[in-house]
Amino acid sequence: MRTADATDLARIAVFAALIAVLGLPGSFPVFGGVPITAQTLGVMLAGAVLGPWFGALSVTVLLALAAVGLPVLAGGRGGFGVFLGPTAGYALGWILGAIVIGLIVHAGGRRPVVWRTALAMLAGGIGAIYALGIPVQSLVTRLPLAETALTSLVFVPGDLLKAAVATIVVTTLVTAYPRGFRRDWRAPATGRRPAEVAFDA
Repeated sequence: MRTADATDLARIAVFAALIAVLGLPGSFPVFGGVPITAQTLGVMLAGAVLGPWFGALSVTVLLALAAVGLPVLAGGRGGFGVFLGPTAGYALGWILGAIVIGLIVHAGGRRPVVWRTALAMLAGGIGAIYALGIPVQSLVTRLPLAETALTSLVFVPGDLLKAAVATIVVTTLVTAYPRGFRRDWRAPATGRRPAEVAFDA
């Protein structure tokens, strides 16, 4: 990971703020007390745009602010107690999710393409977060792991929608404003400029 400069730090702060803003509409709880929120969308975008490490850092900044009591999580929640409840695994899963998304979207230093971005959103934005969220929820609620996993299926339609929106936003941004990614993508052997091959699969 390259050393962050002032611009990188500003972008990290912006995405931490974006994730917080996406929590302003609030949330509603489902089985086990875990709320559905739009904040996962911000996590997906952070990993894809900032890359794995800066994306994870932006999420970590947000969670640190929540831990010290700032109401930056959905519904104005904050405080260390958040990390002792059924949502703890999902919140920590955001960090892993951002890393997985960034690694897949920018695999091999290549320019993001539609199929790889969509795969990243599914693997990181859903799979990685569930992988941490479900076991912790099971532990806190004292429900069997299989039952917790089954009830968590209620999240899937909403998360698939967020993954689709994130994919559209990222691929549109690659074309409209590639400089927003602050990356020097490797030019392919075709001789075309990088801007001309944004969606080559």
